[in-house]
Amino acid sequence: MPEIYVYWSNTALLCLLYLTSAFLYVTKGTWTRQALADLGYPAYLVPFMAAVKIAGPVVILSRFSVALSDLAYAGLFYHLVLSGLAHLGVRKPLGALPAVIGLALLAASFTTQNAARAIPSPYPLAAAF
Repeated sequence: MPEIYVYWSNTALLCLLYLTSAFLYVTKGTWTRQALADLGYPAYLVPFMAAVKIAGPVVILSRFSVALSDLAYAGLFYHLVLSGLAHLGVRKPLGALPAVIGLALLAASFTTQNAARAIPSPYPLAAAF
């Protein structure tokens, strides 16, 4: 029973993190383009990243396909790792803090998803612990 609360609280916070970031990408375009330029990324990535930051949480929350949900978890994992490394690469370690928090939320959400969802994922990490 506690795994269900862990799953939903961590998943909600992870989705809130991503949807807030997508909201900033959409509403503060100039600031976002400058922030990405400071990390060495081109400005044309902003609309794609905004779409991905909306699609990932929607797929995880709706879970209309378990395989697609697991793929969204993998995409979020790689995004968070690369985001954290990009901030560390330009020597802005505080900028990597949301990525570290996101990774912790993602790990807790992914490992407890089978306890909270009717259709289990074929990757039961929680059973290994």
